[in-house]
Amino acid sequence: PTRWPDPAVLRLRPGPRRAWFAPDALEVLCGQAYEAGPDSSRVALRLRGRPIGLAGSAELPSEGLVTGAVQVPPDGQPVVFLADRPVTGGYPVVAVVTSAGVAVAAQLRPGRAVRLRLES
Repeated sequence: PTRWPDPAVLRLRPGPRRAWFAPDALEVLCGQAYEAGPDSSRVALRLRGRPIGLAGSAELPSEGLVTGAVQVPPDGQPVVFLADRPVTGGYPVVAVVTSAGVAVAAQLRPGRAVRLRLES
């Protein structure tokens, strides 16, 4: 089996809705290790850790999601969308995981440590 570093590292790029987040959202997202949640599936890798701050409580109209979109619902816990992703459901996308990172994310087991890193 493939061995990933511990914690697993997912590279990402800033997303299309950064204005919907607190100014430090990307720093919070990339400044800690998250844990892969037990409710992860083919739809999404659900992360647990320090919440990402939203700039307000408004909802966006639903829009399509690309594979790797990192959406943040009202609880602030990031969700990385995978193969069977839905539309946004009104929550903003703070970043997008690279295709190589999506391949790693799809194989992570619940409880596994995950770090997110902005691609330079």
